[in-house]
Amino acid sequence: MRTFLRLPPPRTSFPWPRRVAAAAGLASLPSPVASASLALALATQIRGNAAPGAALGMSSASAVSLGGEAGEFTEVVLVRHGETSWNASRMIQGHLDVELNEIGRQQAVAVAHRLSNEAKPAAIYSSDLKRAAETAQTIAKACNLPNVVFDPALRERHIGNLQGLKYEDAAKEKPEAYKAFTSHKRNRQIPGGGESLDQLSERCVSCLCNIVKKHQGERVILVSHGGTIRELYRHASPLKPLHGKIHNTSVSVILVSDATGRCIVKSWVDISHLKETGVLENAFGGDKNSA
Repeated sequence: MRTFLRLPPPRTSFPWPRRVAAAAGLASLPSPVASASLALALATQIRGNAAPGAALGMSSASAVSLGGEAGEFTEVVLVRHGETSWNASRMIQGHLDVELNEIGRQQAVAVAHRLSNEAKPAAIYSSDLKRAAETAQTIAKACNLPNVVFDPALRERHIGNLQGLKYEDAAKEKPEAYKAFTSHKRNRQIPGGGESLDQLSERCVSCLCNIVKKHQGERVILVSHGGTIRELYRHASPLKPLHGKIHNTSVSVILVSDATGRCIVKSWVDISHLKETGVLENAFGGDKNSA
């Protein structure tokens, strides 16, 4: 069943500049928390560069003051790929290369239109898997960006022997892999070449660090997958557990301080642009078992 959600007006806890406030979405978080681990990683890479703001072509919305911290922030816009037939059929995708379905393409057009009406991003990065790549290319065209930078580090978690199975059948057909997949132990790898959550986290956070280093004070878009985006949230806000789903083509925004690497979750899983297509509530992926 495709559910159309009642969307509340945008909310935010800070006096954001107009461009930043305009993107506040379905689940803006009232108490953003900095991630010490990600801040340290980002600060380590950022320090030693030119002074924040120097000759970087920043938009005025990048200069903000949050909780007494003034300075330039890189605005990272996270977009999950559009819907696939495997999402709708509740099949585990992982690294398998599944294309968008027709609804997914409509969702990609909707999110592209939404982002094209906001401040122009400096760049767009994407997982190289087809479902993310097509979503990113649709956004890039709408935003008049010349190209998409594809990075395998933004891929979904590799799910090993569970890839290609229906989630409902996974426990019976591959019990050991299923047990590893649903384990709370973050260092547990999935049989069949699957990644642990720690491995997923390491690659996607490292990718974010590199992108922020290149685009200090600018706005960038990252098109990725449910599991990857959840890990980026976890590092940006480790003290506030993430509940609910990351819906297809939902938009989330993290601000990263160019001076300190401090991260602030500005808004989360905004789907206000999906009033026409809706979201498939029982689709697989986007939750704690995202794949």
